[in-house]
Amino acid sequence: MRALTPWLRKDVGALDSFRKEMDDWTRRFFGEPFFEVTTPQKWAPSVDVEETDKELIVKADLPGVDAKDVEISVTDGALVLRGAKKEEREENNKNFRRVERFEGEFYRELPMPSGVDADKISATCAKGVVTITVPKKPTAVAKKITVKPQ
Repeated sequence: MRALTPWLRKDVGALDSFRKEMDDWTRRFFGEPFFEVTTPQKWAPSVDVEETDKELIVKADLPGVDAKDVEISVTDGALVLRGAKKEEREENNKNFRRVERFEGEFYRELPMPSGVDADKISATCAKGVVTITVPKKPTAVAKKITVKPQ
């Protein structure tokens, strides 16, 4: 059975390789299962990082994730994004009814450069994109020096 969500990583946990081997062995012996039991998936959202003279701007793509389900923290010099996505789609037609559910956790850790002001980090969420603004401390802002001819 092909995954309908290619952005999910299958092998995340410590026992996943063992589970995969057992699934393969079971399929060879019994054939394709009527239904499959899946474990919650983990995935890492895509991020864009932009640096200006005064701040870092991190944009994380989190479609379908509520702002209340996103946790942002700074730990050991790294910006950590974590949370959960819960989604249910239902399609009713004349001849069938289909309900698909997805539930999974996400985690992304980005190292932060020295000189950022962790106390003034702010975040907003709009249209499935979380924008995190990380201001630099005034001492960390680069000073431009002009070179004068002699």
